[in-house]
Amino acid sequence: MAKTKTAFFCQNCGTQYAKWVGQCSACKEWNTVVEEVIQKEEKSGWKTPSNTSKKIAKPLRIQEISTEKELRLNAYDLEFNRVLGGGLVPGSLVLLGGEPGIGKSTLLLQIALKLPYKTLYVSGEESQKQIKMRADRIHPNSENCFILTETKTQNIFQQIEATEPDIVVIDSIQTLHSDYIESAAGSISQIRECTAELIKFAKETNTPVILIGHITKDGSIAGPKILEHMVDTVLQFEGDRNYVYRILRALKNRFGSTAELGIYEMQGSGLREVNNPSEILISKNDEGLSGTAIASTVEGMRPLLIEIQALVSTAVYGTPQRSATGYNAKRLNMLLAVLEKRAGFKLGAKDVFLNITGGISVDDPAIDLAVIAAILSSNEDIPIEKGICFAAEVGLAGEIRPVQRVEQRILEAEKLGFTSIYVSKRNKIALKNTKIEVHLVAKIEDVVEGLFG
Repeated sequence: MAKTKTAFFCQNCGTQYAKWVGQCSACKEWNTVVEEVIQKEEKSGWKTPSNTSKKIAKPLRIQEISTEKELRLNAYDLEFNRVLGGGLVPGSLVLLGGEPGIGKSTLLLQIALKLPYKTLYVSGEESQKQIKMRADRIHPNSENCFILTETKTQNIFQQIEATEPDIVVIDSIQTLHSDYIESAAGSISQIRECTAELIKFAKETNTPVILIGHITKDGSIAGPKILEHMVDTVLQFEGDRNYVYRILRALKNRFGSTAELGIYEMQGSGLREVNNPSEILISKNDEGLSGTAIASTVEGMRPLLIEIQALVSTAVYGTPQRSATGYNAKRLNMLLAVLEKRAGFKLGAKDVFLNITGGISVDDPAIDLAVIAAILSSNEDIPIEKGICFAAEVGLAGEIRPVQRVEQRILEAEKLGFTSIYVSKRNKIALKNTKIEVHLVAKIEDVVEGLFG
């Protein structure tokens, strides 16, 4: 049996090397040289079942291709289903990334324990006893979840053939290794090879596979970038460990939208699905506090009401500070410049701190007006009346710009008991019989007059 042979190639220009080097001598790029397999032995890890004949793909006219909606497996988790686009697609590969200790293993073990299908949970990081202790806290009466602690892909495929699971969970892809690559587990070649074997298994048997992936210190998934291209869906599980809330986002999804958002609450018995996140993201303060405004935003198909807090104070040191948590700091600087130039508020010598409560990050430009309202409220030290929320973008000329799906935002605010909402005058609103008062504004001056007189 021929020994596997490898060489090192620059991923930028393709230059070959006999050993690893830090800088490519041809294109002068750093850390682009990786190990590649140039000759390998015949694989016997995952084989196509003998009772199925190998099919050769043939070209079809585009009119002949069926467009029927693909069958999906219910994950029995509303938030997970929402982010995936309706459930797990048979034969798909889902990659879940996140920081250490954020709850990736807990989330997938919890889903595996709830599923009525036969599920194989493969762990290369924890023992079966450790997983059992966690499972007893989450859902102790599961009869369809099988736990396997193994890191060699050939042994995993033997157990898969014996068990014949409906869903396979791998925790994590960086711990697996194949006999056909001589490098250590977690290396670029091993991750790529193990993922390729799992893709072949998933596509040939129509079995969905969920992978857990580690991330690097800069937040990207560890391993080659091609890993994210190989899989069908890339999910990011994020949140601050000092908060109890976790957010599940889709960074890539071949079978659904990448704008959906799932929210969980970490508890001692596992992760609880948060079906109405607006109620947890808004504090229940009875007394009016300055520097607080409520924004109506949309993540995917879900409207959310979030609380924005601002603190404006005189700069103690020479250069004023600009700090934003959960919001784009460059956009904050832009809005402060608009207030200075267009609206006449002198904020150039003051510190401005902005925070979106709940530990979440929002990119929706529709929260611009709420950010400005919170900043002005803190600057004037006048609280905004309870029951008021905002949904509009602010332009560089100080104009209030319209946002998409404004009617959905208004209905969500009305459902949560808000009495008035500020939106752009250019938004076309066809709502009737609503109890909430809609203020149509064109410039920042109109908002200031309506809020502070």
